[in-house]
Amino acid sequence: MEEMRRPKRGRPPKPREVDYADFMEEDDDAAGLAPPHTKRKRAASAAAAASLEDQPLIDIIKHNGRLISHAVKKLVEDYESNKNSVIFQILAMLFEACGAKHEIYPDYLHESDVDDIVLSLVDLARKGLVEDNYSTKQKDLKHFKENLVIFWDSLVLECQNGPLFDDTLFQKIKDYVIALSCTPPRVYRQVASLVGLQLVTSFISVAKILSGQRETTQRQLNAEKKKQSDGPLVESLNNRLALTHENITYLEDLMRKIFSGLFMHRYRDVDPEIRMSCIKSLGIWVVSYPSLFLQDIYLKYLGWTLNDKNAGVRRTSILALQSLYEVDDNIPSLGLFTERFYSRMIQLADDIDVSVAVSAIGLIKQLLRHQLLSDDDLGPLYDLLIDEPPMIRRAIGELVYDHLIAQNIKTSQPGARDGENEPSEVHIGRMLQILREFSEDPVLSSYVIDDIWDDMKAMRDWRCMISVLLDENPGIELTDMDGTNLVRMLHASAKKAVGERIIPAMDNRKLYYNKGQKETLENSKREITSAFLTRYPHLLRKYMSDKAKISPLVDMMVLLKLEMYSFKRQETHFKAAIDLITDAFFKHGEKDALRSCIKAITFCCTECQADLKDYAENKLKNLEDELVLKVKTAIKEVEAGDDEYSLLVNLKRLYELQLSKPVKNDSLFEDMYRILSHLRDMDNEVKSFLLLNMYLQVAWCLHVIDGENPSETSIDELLSKQSSLFDQLYYYLVVLPTYQKEGRSTTVLSCRVCIITVEMWCLFKKSKYSSTRLESLGYLPQVDMVQKFWKLCEQQLNISDETEDEDANEEYIEDTNRDAVMIAAAKLVLADTIPKDYLGPEIVSHYASHGASTTEIIKHLITSLKKNADFDMGALFYEALRRLYERYMTQVNDGENQTLISKSYSECQDLAIRLARSYVGAARTKNKSEILKIIQDGVSFAFADLPNQLSFLEAALLPFVSKLASADIPDILADVEKRTRDANMNEDQSVWRPYFTFVEHLREKHAKNEVLGGGKACEATGPTEKG
Repeated sequence: MEEMRRPKRGRPPKPREVDYADFMEEDDDAAGLAPPHTKRKRAASAAAAASLEDQPLIDIIKHNGRLISHAVKKLVEDYESNKNSVIFQILAMLFEACGAKHEIYPDYLHESDVDDIVLSLVDLARKGLVEDNYSTKQKDLKHFKENLVIFWDSLVLECQNGPLFDDTLFQKIKDYVIALSCTPPRVYRQVASLVGLQLVTSFISVAKILSGQRETTQRQLNAEKKKQSDGPLVESLNNRLALTHENITYLEDLMRKIFSGLFMHRYRDVDPEIRMSCIKSLGIWVVSYPSLFLQDIYLKYLGWTLNDKNAGVRRTSILALQSLYEVDDNIPSLGLFTERFYSRMIQLADDIDVSVAVSAIGLIKQLLRHQLLSDDDLGPLYDLLIDEPPMIRRAIGELVYDHLIAQNIKTSQPGARDGENEPSEVHIGRMLQILREFSEDPVLSSYVIDDIWDDMKAMRDWRCMISVLLDENPGIELTDMDGTNLVRMLHASAKKAVGERIIPAMDNRKLYYNKGQKETLENSKREITSAFLTRYPHLLRKYMSDKAKISPLVDMMVLLKLEMYSFKRQETHFKAAIDLITDAFFKHGEKDALRSCIKAITFCCTECQADLKDYAENKLKNLEDELVLKVKTAIKEVEAGDDEYSLLVNLKRLYELQLSKPVKNDSLFEDMYRILSHLRDMDNEVKSFLLLNMYLQVAWCLHVIDGENPSETSIDELLSKQSSLFDQLYYYLVVLPTYQKEGRSTTVLSCRVCIITVEMWCLFKKSKYSSTRLESLGYLPQVDMVQKFWKLCEQQLNISDETEDEDANEEYIEDTNRDAVMIAAAKLVLADTIPKDYLGPEIVSHYASHGASTTEIIKHLITSLKKNADFDMGALFYEALRRLYERYMTQVNDGENQTLISKSYSECQDLAIRLARSYVGAARTKNKSEILKIIQDGVSFAFADLPNQLSFLEAALLPFVSKLASADIPDILADVEKRTRDANMNEDQSVWRPYFTFVEHLREKHAKNEVLGGGKACEATGPTEKG
């Protein structure tokens, strides 16, 4: 009751002695928290001593690490009076830490040889009398390894003034540790390696203390000898110096023996964790005790393990070398090692493991700082600037910045060169030298900029870059190429600064920012705008005529904080910039420049406020009116016999404008239709852009119709435009397949016709408008027109790669290649715009015929169609196989050369293999009726014209035989044999070979009794067949 009584208000409870005892037991080493009285401290020590009496040493290490220091002190105290007992306790704990459930007694341990004891422990492991304390997941043993290391470290340090040098205790420990580290049981090797490596680390700690004492003693001796050459003090100092040196030599001898007996075997252990611990420890030893370990006889192991098959070991070796090269004093001793292994270090920068590669790049950066590598050695590394993993690119970016831009160099003289404090102009100049290597490809330049951006502050010095572009900085003279690269760098850096990506992301995830990050991005946008406020018009004016520079400069408009023009009273400069962007739109005819101008002006129309918004909107309206007038004028000039260039350029401008907004002009569509109808010999590119603009006019016309209450006038107008555009498209669907003129321009027109036709059919899909007020707009193409459409598509698919790549840098090429055509055709099938029974099989029949990209498109189509449970995939696959086989037979009958015939036959086989792969696992069981139907229909087709189509059995059906249920095979065999009953199979054996191959496969399949789902599925599929 006394203890439970509530204390008086304001008076703390009186502390009890047991509280202090508990506190000391939990945190004996807490700095500055001394117990109130010495008596209580003695009480805690007494409690710890009492605990030691009750617990074996192994239990303290397993479960009670707080008592390790007390246990070690007690062992050292007892050692003087009872050496054998202490040695037994320590060795017994070592055996138990290895997990051996031994019954070794002190007398037996001291009388027996080390090898005999270790063999008996190995025998226990062979019998399974071992527990794995090292790798266990038990919660109460999670500190086992840590406590074991602390114990051995504490033991060495506690013994440094006595037992460590008695040539008994640690010699015995060393012998057992080395012996256990070479035994077969993995857990023995793991524990013994951990102990042995820690012993060396602890010996180094003592050796460093003794080395300090030796230096102090030597200084005292030298000072004393100056006073008197001999005497008792000199003799005493000489004796102390000799003893210290002897102890250091003794410890170094122990280290060498453990290294040769343990490390030299375990650094190549089968267990990668043991190898890693060896290399990690060696790295620590070399750095902490270079007087012994900074020699090639030890360093070579770090070099050899750079080739380890385990990525963790390679990375550990690299990290050890990083810590080694970090110390400037080590560099002179590393010359031979570096010369021997530097090429491997460079190779590791392209390691298959990303973490290893990143670490290796960090190591190379250190070598460069110490001038241990030449620039010629770095050639392969710069290719990694455009490598896929962002971590590698980032690491290479740091290296490039450090070595080539900041040019940070450590020299043998005091200090180091630090490029961080150099002016921005210097760093920009060096960056431009790097970008010259990538000038031909803006995408590669973006990768390089992205890699270096975080490190290079000069890329965020907006005023400096603008000044250099305006030739206001005499320190840098820009070539035309440098100017282009600097403009690209300015734009890319600004995009990065406001939080936009400048290179494609691997995961395509949207970027999200927290509040602090958003504030940083807003501040960056303000800084960029502040730098551009008055200088932007000067940049646009200077580079107005340069098509390579104008697009990224105009794109800067969408990165600015436009309200600052009003806040800073700089409306005049804003209007000047808008005027110049409008001028640039009419000065250039390239896609990038046109698209940038429209994007910038549209952005101003939506983001500006008040007068500035009105000004931008008026500018856009005036641009539209002027452009329409130019197009109509150019049409009249071409009709009058003038050059088509002006028409082509203005059609491109109109196309880019219509991508973002409708262009309203009643007669423009009729003008385009008229010239397209009357002048059939115009350039194919002009025809393409006429069709594109007509399509966009139709699309915008549909977009603005009120679906609820449409006016008859608007519907009639749209129907007229729809009919006119279809007339033109169908004309080219008929004409282009027979068009004699070959070349890229014909291919572009064909692709455009195919794609626009698909878009029109999808836009006016009949089912979309049925039972609505816009029902009259619904359209369903005739089958013969779909066939003509596909004939033109096939013609584009069969164009050779050489022809398609002829003008690889051509504008809009991504919209006019065979992949775009295939995507458009697949869209028709997926959107149910037309019946699938014709076009679906035609597309799938090209699955394996046109390269990886086309194959991937068709693969996605098949995957999407499978999601429709009502769709008959079996019929689709069979029809695709049949149509591809018929194309092969056409080539055979037409007498094509043997190479083409063989290729076509291989395509049939490849298609069958790919389609059969759709029926694996559960899909094989679920769709067994589809598989059977494909085989049955295929057999019927193969025997329809005996023996001419028998090769269909081998080319198209064999891969599906392995997917058949065993119960279905007898019926198929019977059907096949019935069909050949009256046939003469002896006339021409080569013609009948596919038949015999097919039958043989059926019989083999049946003989193996391969049923769906394994042996047990036999009961589910029906009664067992009789062969």
